[in-house]
Amino acid sequence: MTYKTDFLVIGSGVAGLMFALNASRFGHVTIVTKKSLMESNTAYAQGGIAAVFGQLDSFDLHIEDSLASGDGLCNREVAEMVVKNGPERIQELVKLGVNFNLKKDGDINSEELDLGREGGHSQNRIVHAFDTTGKEVMNVLVNRIKKNNNITYYENHIAIDLITFSTRMKSGLVTTNRQDHCCGAYVLDRTTDQIKTFSSKITVLATGGTGKVYQYTSNPDIATGDGIAMAYRAGASVANLEFVQFHPTCLYHPEAKNFLISEAVRGEGGILVDSSGKPFMKEYSPQEDLACRDVVSRAIDSELKKSGADSVFLDITHVDHSFVKKRFPNIYQKCLSLGIDMTKEPIPVVPAAHYMCGGVATDLFGRTDIKRLFALGETACTGLHGANRLASNSLLEALVYAHQAAKQAKKDLSGINFSLTPEPFEWDEVGSTPSDEVCMLTHNWDEIRRFMWEYVGVVRSDRRLERAQRRIDIIQKEIQEYYWDFNVTSDLIELRNIATVSELIIRCAGLRKESRGLHYNIEYPEKNDKLFLKDTVLKRHLM
Repeated sequence: MTYKTDFLVIGSGVAGLMFALNASRFGHVTIVTKKSLMESNTAYAQGGIAAVFGQLDSFDLHIEDSLASGDGLCNREVAEMVVKNGPERIQELVKLGVNFNLKKDGDINSEELDLGREGGHSQNRIVHAFDTTGKEVMNVLVNRIKKNNNITYYENHIAIDLITFSTRMKSGLVTTNRQDHCCGAYVLDRTTDQIKTFSSKITVLATGGTGKVYQYTSNPDIATGDGIAMAYRAGASVANLEFVQFHPTCLYHPEAKNFLISEAVRGEGGILVDSSGKPFMKEYSPQEDLACRDVVSRAIDSELKKSGADSVFLDITHVDHSFVKKRFPNIYQKCLSLGIDMTKEPIPVVPAAHYMCGGVATDLFGRTDIKRLFALGETACTGLHGANRLASNSLLEALVYAHQAAKQAKKDLSGINFSLTPEPFEWDEVGSTPSDEVCMLTHNWDEIRRFMWEYVGVVRSDRRLERAQRRIDIIQKEIQEYYWDFNVTSDLIELRNIATVSELIIRCAGLRKESRGLHYNIEYPEKNDKLFLKDTVLKRHLM
């Protein structure tokens, strides 16, 4: 059965939901998401959203901080557009009902946003809802989505592949060019195992990040790089996938899965110390504990390798205890549940894969180089983050690009006629059988995540990348054989996607023979602007 819609949104983070709300004003929107609407990277975002509101702040300062963090690879035009649209997007959330923290400025009748500060920022500009900003935003957006009669959503549905068709432009008798168009996606209903065909005028990839490619990550289990993998297989350009941001401070505890200790803890005075209680960040950066994430992650990695310890520690015990409990209620309670009172003892932390700065290459409106296909949020590479994302710029980028994409999609929609689009073929499982080798999925999943952590992690080398490439080549062949022989399952889809994304990360990292931002190769410890002040772009060439 084919489901027709104006807009197909794959994913339910802030980018996808904001696009859906905006686009629902002029067309019908269908959302497919592989778990519940609430389950996304956004829901786990603690710190907040960077935007210029402070009296001492300015657009120029925020732009320069973003460019500095991006280490030469940010697109200035994109940074200017995103930063200057930030305050308006925050006000949009406030109108929708998001409750950000406010502070009194002395006038009992006056309230203003309570602005936090994080690493890499020269001013306080982090708009937040305590330490659960993402959850607050998602609660409001999901509530709005569920009440919108022009939006249909399918939970527990995972996209398998995009559906595309091609037209060819001719000059005289010679075919000069191929133009790919996206017209929907094949989607697996995880509850019934039925594969559904979704036909759409415009398709939006908003599937989030790639954290589950790595053994240690702050991301939820859904972050398997689905959008990036699907776009690449369909022939879209992907870029800068070597720039994986490792968050410096993930809680290190056997009972704590993927729990992040927000960068805002360091922004409020937290200090990184070794097992003896000695601060060490001054040895690595003049910004010390407020250095950018790549610097802090490499510093921790270095300290762990020197000492052989399992973790370092984040100490905020010197800050007023009542303030810590009020500012970080979620983190405080989580740590306390594990026997750690962060007001009295330091928190054990380690780096973990956190954010993908690369992704599907897009323009200023979120359009990919496949017509009628958009990519938003962490799935996209817009040019804002460059070689390293500035803290709390991610939700900002998602909000601004959701708005930009909806404006463009409204224009594009009027020029699309379903009758001129080829009817997509139904999914064909002829020749495939139910899987009888579940161990293959589990083994390859675990092996990929281990060697990606060991060979393509915080610190890399040509030899490590070559080893990773040999491993992924073998695994990719096994997965391809398995994919065509057996029925598609959710586990197989995710394994296929993390294998594809892993290969793309390895290839991008191998092409960049320098160290810049989040990519650090011990054989090329310096930047090389002459050869590598450019994006790393990969594209699968289709016949």
